[in-house]
Amino acid sequence: MLQVNSEIRKITVNGITVQVTLAGAGTPVLLLHGWPLTSYTWRLVTPPLASAGYRTIAPDLRGIGGSDRPLGGYDVETLSEDAVQLLDALRIPEALVVGIDLGTPVAWTLAMRHPDRVRKLVVMEGLLGHLPGAERFFSNGPPWWFGFHGVPGLAEHVLEGREAEYLGWFLDKRTAGQRAVDPEAQAMYAMAYAGREALRGGFEHYRAMEQSARQIGFLATSRHLKQPTLAIAGGVVGDALYQQLLPHTDDLTAQKIVDCGHNIPEEQPDILAQALIAFFAA
Repeated sequence: MLQVNSEIRKITVNGITVQVTLAGAGTPVLLLHGWPLTSYTWRLVTPPLASAGYRTIAPDLRGIGGSDRPLGGYDVETLSEDAVQLLDALRIPEALVVGIDLGTPVAWTLAMRHPDRVRKLVVMEGLLGHLPGAERFFSNGPPWWFGFHGVPGLAEHVLEGREAEYLGWFLDKRTAGQRAVDPEAQAMYAMAYAGREALRGGFEHYRAMEQSARQIGFLATSRHLKQPTLAIAGGVVGDALYQQLLPHTDDLTAQKIVDCGHNIPEEQPDILAQALIAFFAA
C-alpha cells in the first residue's frame, strides 16, 4: 500500500471543534464520511490521491470521532456550514467534494448552498431526503435502524458496552462476498463510538433526518446543481441516488463499482481512488 504523511489537527468551526486529517499537497479534496465510520475510512483512498497531486481534507463530522458532540446542529444545513467554515479556516477557496452515506447529503447541500466553493461533486451510497427517485429502495419501508436510532436516548442506552458487536454487524453484513472491513479498522470504529455520549453523537444525525429532508426539499425546488457531479453506486443504495439527482443536476455521471457493498472506501479503495482521479481530471 502507498504511504503518505498525514497531519491531524483540531480546528474551531461554527462554534465547535472539528478533528481533521490532512494529507498530500495540491488541489484540495474534501472527504465526508458516513455512519458508523469516521474520517479513518479514507485512509486507503488518501495515498493514491496524494500521489496524483491532491491534498485531502478528511474531517470527523460533528458528533463523531475526535470532533465535538454538541446537543444540536445535526441537520444538513448546519453540517454544510461546518464544512464551509473548515475550508475557510484552511484558506481553501474551492475544493473537490466527496461524500458517502451521511456525508452524501452534507456534500450535496454544501454544493447547493455554496456553489462557488465546490469545483466538482462526488456522492455515493447515500440518499437525499425524500426526493423522488428512491421509491424502489424504500419499497419495504426505511431500514429498521433508522427508527431505532431516531428515538432520542434509546439506542445509546441499549447499546452501551456492546458497541463492537453492533457496529460489527453493519461493517460485516453490508459488504460483498468476503470483503468485510478488516478487524483493525473495526476496532478503531468501535473505539470511536464507545460510550453513551459517543453513540449519541452518531445517532443525532438520524434524529435530524426529517429536518434535513425538509431543507433538502427546499433547496431542490429553489436551485439547480450546476457542478459536474458523479454518483457512484455500491451494492446497497445502488442507483437510487442517481435517480434522485437526475432532475436536479445539469452535468451528472453515474458509475457502478462491482463486487462491493455499502462501505466503498473500505471494500474497493483502489477502484474508488481511480474513479475519483479520473473524474477530477476529466
